[in-house]
Amino acid sequence: MFDFAWSELGLIAVVAMILIGPKDMPVAIRSVTGWIRKARRMAAEFQSHVDEMVREADLHEVRDSINAIRNFDVRGEIEKTIDADGSLRATFAENPLEPTVTSVEEIAVSEPVVTAIAPPAEVVAPCRPDAPAFVPPNLVLPLPPSNAREPEPPPFIPPEIVLQARSH
Repeated sequence: MFDFAWSELGLIAVVAMILIGPKDMPVAIRSVTGWIRKARRMAAEFQSHVDEMVREADLHEVRDSINAIRNFDVRGEIEKTIDADGSLRATFAENPLEPTVTSVEEIAVSEPVVTAIAPPAEVVAPCRPDAPAFVPPNLVLPLPPSNAREPEPPPFIPPEIVLQARSH
């Protein structure tokens, strides 16, 4: 900060010797060094207080940002953004393959029908589609009879895989 050369310090010493005198010079030097110590102590204390305030301010901001990151709910924010009304969650919570019963007529139809003429061993099962309700019935392939021969695999499947599948 202050840059004094030896020649400048020598000039100050000569002027001080002339103005103060050799008898009072040690007292003047002690008082000047005391002022310098006090000034350095005050500067160091001021610097430490400033550093502490900066540290507290930075730590407070850092602590707040870490807590915000720690408490951030990514899943909740995504759900809130994509599915604000909850309709998608409700759709995925329901099982689309599970039959739903909504009226008394459907309950009566879903029970097996027993005819008076047929013996009790022959119970007619209700007519149920082989595919879920959301697939149109004309797109569902009919099941082959149980005594039918297994169809040949397509030619692009290697024979080793076909033999492995048949052996299991």
